[in-house]
Amino acid sequence: MSKIHNAFDNENAFIGFLTAGDPSIEKTVEFIKIMINSGVDLIEIGIPFSDPVAEGPVIQNANVRALSKEINTDNVFEIVKEVRNYSDIPLVFLTYINPVFYYGYDLFFSRCEELGIDGIIVPDLPFDEKNEIFDFAYSHNVDIISMIAPTSKKRIEMISKEASGFIYVVSSLGVTGMRSEIKTDLNSIISIIKNVSNVPTAVGFGINTPEQAENISKISDGVIVGSAIVKIIEEHKENAGYYIGEYVKSMKQAVLKGQNK
Repeated sequence: MSKIHNAFDNENAFIGFLTAGDPSIEKTVEFIKIMINSGVDLIEIGIPFSDPVAEGPVIQNANVRALSKEINTDNVFEIVKEVRNYSDIPLVFLTYINPVFYYGYDLFFSRCEELGIDGIIVPDLPFDEKNEIFDFAYSHNVDIISMIAPTSKKRIEMISKEASGFIYVVSSLGVTGMRSEIKTDLNSIISIIKNVSNVPTAVGFGINTPEQAENISKISDGVIVGSAIVKIIEEHKENAGYYIGEYVKSMKQAVLKGQNK
């Protein structure tokens, strides 16, 4: 069993995302440590990729910046190694199937297990095709995190029954990015999930304000924020640490304020 459940055991989780190597390997390690010290419960680390189809402009640009510095998958594993010397917080990769395929499935997941990566999110791997990596991930104790977007009740139930780690509930159709308003009927989606699965739910895509985090925490087990953190890095570059810390603190407080436990 991975450590992902630790993020949800006692209270609702705040999950933060950043792109590895933006603005540098050293700063990514520093920013992750600051996020940990500021109260984040689980961290998603994005492996830079040239065609991140699920991402909006903010995270796309972060991928471009990292790739321009020739950040590769081995560099990302080095970041994880440094973080693991500091903390055993649950860590999840967000990547696309291409980098994993070219690295070699067994080697990739073997290194994940060796360095303590607890889960993987692959937005361009359809649920119906997850068997392509399932055996490799399972044998190396890495949870494949299922993503559930607004869709049919039957499909939500099907995905939820086979989920592990946590279930990533997509708040809005489209790509990632900060949104002023979340209009999706998340109550209905999460209710369907809870009827068939005990796996925690975390809502992402578009969340960026404490008010949004508080409201979503009332109906889910966790809140995921990516673009807002990456935007702070884009704006402040090497000096983003302080601002990331203050932002994570405010979002974690909002999640706790709204939590339903």
